Amino acid sequence: MKRARPAWALALFGLLALAGIAGLTALGIWQLERRVWKLDLIERVDARIHASPVPAPGPEAWASVTAASDEYRRVAVTGRFLNDRETLVQAVSDLGGGFWVMTPLVTDRGFTVLVNRGFVPPDKRNPATRADGQPHGQQGGEVTVAGLLRLTEPKGGFLRSNDPAAGRWYSRDVAAIATATGLTDVAPYFIDADGTRNPGGWPVGGLTVVSFPNSHLGYALTWFALDLMLVGAVLFVIRSEMRRRRA
Repeated sequence: MKRARPAWALALFGLLALAGIAGLTALGIWQLERRVWKLDLIERVDARIHASPVPAPGPEAWASVTAASDEYRRVAVTGRFLNDRETLVQAVSDLGGGFWVMTPLVTDRGFTVLVNRGFVPPDKRNPATRADGQPHGQQGGEVTVAGLLRLTEPKGGFLRSNDPAAGRWYSRDVAAIATATGLTDVAPYFIDADGTRNPGGWPVGGLTVVSFPNSHLGYALTWFALDLMLVGAVLFVIRSEMRRRRA
């Protein structure tokens, strides 16, 4: 029979075990709290998506526009498109690889908002190939657009940075696109247009993917399982030490 471990070794093991148990328990509880938050977020966003459109926020409300309160809210706006200032942003959609068509819309309320009119494949990137989808030529006539409010996507995407000088865009960076196209008084958000069919079929709107991964319960169960394993190891050590001391 092996000799009993010294008291200082048992004390150190006990402290480390308690710290580990406390840490794993805290991580499990945190994941459960995150799950409650995520379920609430999903419920709130789902309610926004299926609500009736409200007027897009104007300049007086821009400072208070946040992801928590406004992302994916259904909005509507009326104005005219500046088709000669559209920007193509690289995209991967359910229709394959191509581009989002980001077109400025000068609203009847005086400000400008970028509208993601939808997706076009590479062979439709030239506006001349989808002329029917350009409302009334370069300076569009009045239209009303409904869709989802989205927050700006600064810097870039696809692990690449936007290159305004070369006209290469990998994210819908509102401020950068506005600067590159000479726009002023631009809303700090853009609108993903809904699936209303454009003349000629292009661009194709309504392709916004709204998905919030919710794996928090699985993570919580993993942490709690590790917690139980550590408790089991502690009990094993205690039992083993008691046997040694009795011997």
